[in-house]
Amino acid sequence: MITTIVLVKADPQRIPECARRLAGIDGVSEVYSVAGEWDLVAIVRVAEHEQIAEVITEKFPSVPGILRTQSLTAFRAYSRRDLEQAWDIGVE
Repeated sequence: MITTIVLVKADPQRIPECARRLAGIDGVSEVYSVAGEWDLVAIVRVAEHEQIAEVITEKFPSVPGILRTQSLTAFRAYSRRDLEQAWDIGVE
């Protein structure tokens, strides 16, 4: 599974609409409204790299109100659960 985090700057009047539309796109697993420089964060999870391009360059631009995006594709995931499992190896 390939995960890409997409930061979205949206027209303030259209943030809820943008969030709903983004959440309806195949490959988008979650959309969060956030405080700060960006308005929304969309999590894209797909099986192949080609699908990232399809979702972000073909489907995202069709959402009215998006002004700008920045995409961050993850190479590795680090979570508390993963770290705890690493320390538990061989412990019974």
